[in-house]
Amino acid sequence: MYTDSVPRGGRGEKMYTVRLKKNEEKRILAGHGWVYANEVASVEGKDKNGSLCVVTDYDGRFIGKGYINHLSKILVRIFLRNENATDDREFYLETIKRAWNYRRNLGYENSCRVVFAEADGLPALIVDKYADVLSVQFLSLGIDRKKELIADCLKEIFNPRAIYERSDVAVRSKEGLTEVKGLIFGELPDEIIINENGVKMCVDVVNGQKTGYFLDQKENRLAARKYFRTDSVLDCFCNCGGFAMNAALSAEKVIAADISPVALAEVRKNAELNGFNNIETIEGNVFDLLRNYRAEKRTFGTIVLDPPAFCKSADEVKDAYRGYKDINIQAMKLVKSGGFLISSSCSHYMTFPLFEKMLREAAAASGRNVRFVEIRSQASDHPSLLSAEETQYLKFFVLNIM
Repeated sequence: MYTDSVPRGGRGEKMYTVRLKKNEEKRILAGHGWVYANEVASVEGKDKNGSLCVVTDYDGRFIGKGYINHLSKILVRIFLRNENATDDREFYLETIKRAWNYRRNLGYENSCRVVFAEADGLPALIVDKYADVLSVQFLSLGIDRKKELIADCLKEIFNPRAIYERSDVAVRSKEGLTEVKGLIFGELPDEIIINENGVKMCVDVVNGQKTGYFLDQKENRLAARKYFRTDSVLDCFCNCGGFAMNAALSAEKVIAADISPVALAEVRKNAELNGFNNIETIEGNVFDLLRNYRAEKRTFGTIVLDPPAFCKSADEVKDAYRGYKDINIQAMKLVKSGGFLISSSCSHYMTFPLFEKMLREAAAASGRNVRFVEIRSQASDHPSLLSAEETQYLKFFVLNIM
């Protein structure tokens, strides 16, 4: 909503004021918080890079406040829509509490994503809870400057055993930041074990993927259990074995495949933790593995494809599309008649319509008759904003192979 004037309070004349070009405010007024540098008519004022600034339309009417970064294509990340609001400790404390209460009301307690960046009103901040340890990412300059304040709020709300930073991600370079990894507070236990839907998982916040584990698939792993009531399950790109553990509850045999020996060691550790003796680990390139199984005329009751993001930019979509199509064709050929293929993508550049189109083409190329059974997205502790399609990134399709 517009207001008639730009606020002067707080930091006074020193605060940056970012004025948009004509007709560039529509997307932002609809709720999207990113202001790109090429949408800006002028920047006035003088303050530190990464500081709070005011954003107005071309005529000077207030739109919002956010953190500015002259080194980023995303010049401003807006998160305050009230001209009197500011980014003080009370704001962060109440915003994080609100995010946590949302998860608790949904039944999350032991492990979940506590803060999901823009979707929780805190752009570029990720907070994941693994039992009594918090794993955090600061992915923009503005939020990185608030690290100490945010850690203080997290300590007050959660009284954690430790807070560990996993800002060792390449996206920080786009903000002019280096990759950072290390203990912020407390002391890490020798092992972090979470309980996910009755399955025990050992989480490595120091060296594990992302913040330590893929929490966004939690509800999908539970939903997939009914498709694992079969003689054989092949879990491709298994990482530490989230799907494999759930499959082992009912499948006669589970093969967990990944190119990383470290990941497979975690699979074996988690299998032992849960008392499973029906999981076999296979190290290798999944693309090659699927073709080898085809040559050997192997078949499986259910196959899971949960690869890492094949495209991390719009320029990579074409090549990624071919990669997704290739593995899905091969997997469809390996599923027993009446069995299931679970196919997923975690790249928001591979949109739902594009992913579905790829699956239809893969089905035609495989020569199999394929039915859609379920279409799902990320877990409810990873909510997505309707105004920001980037926040809905996970595609999870269950297909019945006839």
